[in-house]
Amino acid sequence: MNTYSRTNLSLLGGWWLSLDRWNIAALIALAAVGAVLGMAASPPVAEHLGKDTFYFAQRHIIFLPIALAGLLAVSALKPQGVRILALAVFAGALGFMALTLVTGAEIKGATRWVSIAGFSLQPSEFVKPSFAVLSAWLFARWRLGDNFTGYALAIGLYVLVVLLLLAQPDVGMTILVSIIWGTQFFLAGLPMLLVIAIGVLFLAGGVFAYFQFAHVQARIDMFLDPSGEEAYQVARSLEAFRGGGIFGVGPGEGHVKEVLPDAHADFIFAVAGEEFGLLMTLMVVALFAFIVLRGFIRVFRDQDLFTQLAVAGLLVQFGLQAIINMASTLNLMPTKGMTLPFISYGGSSMFALALGMGMVLALTRDSRVPGRPR
Repeated sequence: MNTYSRTNLSLLGGWWLSLDRWNIAALIALAAVGAVLGMAASPPVAEHLGKDTFYFAQRHIIFLPIALAGLLAVSALKPQGVRILALAVFAGALGFMALTLVTGAEIKGATRWVSIAGFSLQPSEFVKPSFAVLSAWLFARWRLGDNFTGYALAIGLYVLVVLLLLAQPDVGMTILVSIIWGTQFFLAGLPMLLVIAIGVLFLAGGVFAYFQFAHVQARIDMFLDPSGEEAYQVARSLEAFRGGGIFGVGPGEGHVKEVLPDAHADFIFAVAGEEFGLLMTLMVVALFAFIVLRGFIRVFRDQDLFTQLAVAGLLVQFGLQAIINMASTLNLMPTKGMTLPFISYGGSSMFALALGMGMVLALTRDSRVPGRPR
C-alpha cells in the first residue's frame, strides 16, 4: 500500500510530510548546542570588549529562531523557486561585495563587511549557497542541452566570484568556493583532461596565494613552525581539549574562553571540548556527518541532474565548513576564520547557512507526497 495514498492533503500537510524531518531534527539539535555553547563561551569576550555580559549570547539566541524560520520557509519552495531565489540572492550579494571594496571598513587587513541600516553584513557568505545552486543549474543545462553555453557561463561566474573574493582579500572563502564549484563540475561529467588541468591550476593558485598574501603566508608558516598570536590561540585550544577529557570540567567552569578572543566564534569547538568533554565533541561531529550523509542518500535517489548537483554543492559547503573549523581548532590545518555552522556566533554566516540548508530540504523533499510537484 502506498504510504502517501491520501489525496486530500492540505498544502501545509503535504509540505511537512514531504520534508526530511530527521535532518530538520538534527539541524535543530545543532542550533540547541550552539545556544548552550554561546551562553558558555561569549560572556568573557563581551566583558573584554566592554559590552554587556550576555551581549553576544542574547544576539545569538535572537538570530537562531529567525534563521530556523527562514530555513523552513525556503524548504517550502519548488525547484524553480529555489533557482529564482538563488539568482536574486546571488545578484544582491555580488553587488554588496563590490560595495565592500569601496565603502567597507578594513578589519585585520580585509574589507569583507558592509553596514546596512546599522547592521554589519558579510555578503560573501550569501554568495556561497546561491552560487552553488546557479552553478548546478548551468552545469545541468550544459549536460542536458548538449551545448557549451551553460559551461561557459559557469566558468565566467566562477572567475567573477573569485576575483571579488581575492580583492577583499578572502583566500579561505576562495578555496571553499573553488572546491564546491570543482566538485559540481566533476559530478556533471568534466573531461579527465580538464580535471587534471583544473587540479594543477588550483595548486598553482595556492602557491600564488602563499607568496602574494602576507596573512596566508603567516598562517601557513605558523602551522609548520608554531609561533605568534595564531599559534598561541591554537596552543590554548589544544590545552582545552586535553583538560576537558571525556566528560569535561562542567558548564561555565572552563578557562579557554577567558584567553581566546574568538572563543565564541572560530574557537567555540575548544570551549565544547573543555567544558563538555569528548562526548560532546563526538556528538557534534556525528550530527554534522548525519546531516551530510543523509542529504546525499536522499538526493541521489532523485533522477534530476540539477537537484543532484545543487544539493551536492550545498552539502559539500556545509560539511567542509564544519571540517575546516574543527580541524583548525585541533591544529590539523592552518587557522582560518570560518564559523562552525549553527554553533558559532555570527549573523551573516548563520542566515546564509539557513538559506543553504533550506534549499537542501526543498530539493530533497519526497516527490511521492502530493504537493511537491516539479
